[in-house]
Amino acid sequence: MKAQPGARIEPHDLQQRTGDPHVTEQTRGASPRQLARIAGALYLINIVLGAFATAIVPAMVVVSGDAAATAHNIQTHELLYRLGLVAHLAVTVTNVPLALIFYELFKVVNRRLALLDAFFILVATAIEAAGLLNQFAPLVLLGSESYTSALPAAQLQALAYMPNVLSGIHYSIHTVFFGFDIICFTYLVLRSRFLPRAIGVLLAIDGLAYLVYSFANLLAPGFAAHLVPWIQLPALFGEGSLCLWLLLVGVDVERWKERASAAIRMRSTQMGALE
Repeated sequence: MKAQPGARIEPHDLQQRTGDPHVTEQTRGASPRQLARIAGALYLINIVLGAFATAIVPAMVVVSGDAAATAHNIQTHELLYRLGLVAHLAVTVTNVPLALIFYELFKVVNRRLALLDAFFILVATAIEAAGLLNQFAPLVLLGSESYTSALPAAQLQALAYMPNVLSGIHYSIHTVFFGFDIICFTYLVLRSRFLPRAIGVLLAIDGLAYLVYSFANLLAPGFAAHLVPWIQLPALFGEGSLCLWLLLVGVDVERWKERASAAIRMRSTQMGALE
């Protein structure tokens, strides 16, 4: 039975019409501000641990172009090297609840695009986490296992240095997916109106920067090297501003509820047309 024009549709009626058990949760509010602040906290953990794992530890351990010195540093500062890997693993773990929270917050804007965004995050995270296995290889090669003694020291050092060389390629592969994630997320932010549009603009630049650098590094590494560090600045401003806004302010709850109500009405209309 179709709803009569102008008739008030109650939340329980919408649930019956749409068959969606999450409809009443949207109309009553699903603590969007609390979810946003949890996302902000997770994002902050992500940024801090990511900086430690991918910037601070490599700067202290890796000597560019010198396999022997890098191997010596890994052996001398093994605990620091392991802490960097564990921190990087923690970063990938935070991405999973972030994907879920962002989907919950932005499905009221566009459910399919929010789901696509979550898929991009999860695929990128899976690739990023899988690549950590290679980063443990130097610990095995430079360890005290008896089978490694069959190889000359110089060869072991060269093999142990290889994961550092491959890490740049690995970064470019998974950031392609993160780049498309941020492009999708930008659209959702700009359409949502419950987050500042300025953040959406900064995120758009950030997403394009990820894609430009990733493809440049895969196609022309020499050219990509000249883009650093300037190409990394958009991430600092875009994702940094998003993190702080979510953590300190959250979302505009009234506008979020307006989007949720609009999404429910649209869903109800679509289901009613099928009856």
